[in-house]
Amino acid sequence: MKLSDLGEHGLLARIRDRVPPSPPDVLVGIGDDAAVVTTARNEQTVMTTDALVEGIHFDRRWSTPADVGHKALAVNLSDLAAMGATPRWVLLSLVLPDSWPLADVEALLDGFVAAAERERVSLAGGNVTRTPGPLVVNVTAVGGVRPRRVLLRSTGRPGDAVYLSGTIGAAAAGLEMLRAGALDENDADAMDCVARHRRPEARVRLGRALAQARAARATMDASDGLADALRQIAAASGCGVVVDAAALPIAPGARAWWTARGTDPIAAAIAGGDDYELVFTVPRTGNGRLRNVRRQVADPPITRIATLTKDRALLVERAGATSELSGGYEHFRIG
Repeated sequence: MKLSDLGEHGLLARIRDRVPPSPPDVLVGIGDDAAVVTTARNEQTVMTTDALVEGIHFDRRWSTPADVGHKALAVNLSDLAAMGATPRWVLLSLVLPDSWPLADVEALLDGFVAAAERERVSLAGGNVTRTPGPLVVNVTAVGGVRPRRVLLRSTGRPGDAVYLSGTIGAAAAGLEMLRAGALDENDADAMDCVARHRRPEARVRLGRALAQARAARATMDASDGLADALRQIAAASGCGVVVDAAALPIAPGARAWWTARGTDPIAAAIAGGDDYELVFTVPRTGNGRLRNVRRQVADPPITRIATLTKDRALLVERAGATSELSGGYEHFRIG
């Protein structure tokens, strides 16, 4: 069955049937003109929105509809994690070609809802509309954080150590593997790279722990690449940065993929995007608080990779030599 056979009202009914009942803090959920929620006391509201566009953020040759649903939520929760917020509610807007099979829409929704249930976030409402162009999945996510606990990009200071959660390079390498048709399903490291591209995980627990412990100063997610995150934190904080290339935790599958093809793994991992790891700075006096965070959140591991500097230069240090930090994704910029 195609969406054109079902119609808008039929589709909305199918969506309602697949979404769990609203929790008590959602006073009015799916089915009215707008959602109504009740917020917690002594909590500030954090809001973000992001869209996934077919052909830009995903390709249905390599990602299932459920993958797309999962990723649409994860990229928004990653922004909340970077602010130290606890996700509360999301709104989902689907811009769908009317030729799309209903089964694909339901699979997309199932991937979205499953990810939402794991993170204990409620789908409070949204919208559906048709398009003659590509599929677009837009999400608005709302979270909460205690006053004076919100994490910003602009609060780094010279001398701060810069840390990175997890590993980098996996998602970018995974996409290259899919495009090249060179996927070895018996290679666990390669399959991990593909999984990181298809279904990234937002570091919600880590972001919340950093905020609650006041362990981090400036924070950002690395969705558009580590280079982009470091550049933006440095610019917003009025600092420079020196990256220790030898310390970068590059995913094993990504390192092996790029090395086998004569590509510099360090440069590729710094430039590559879609990892959704957290980049955050810690002052010299914050090591004790950071240890507490590590005890609370053992996974993902965190690695010190750089230092903020008074000099505004953006540098990578490797084998005693320095070069300019480059790479990262920026919409509308060609080349």
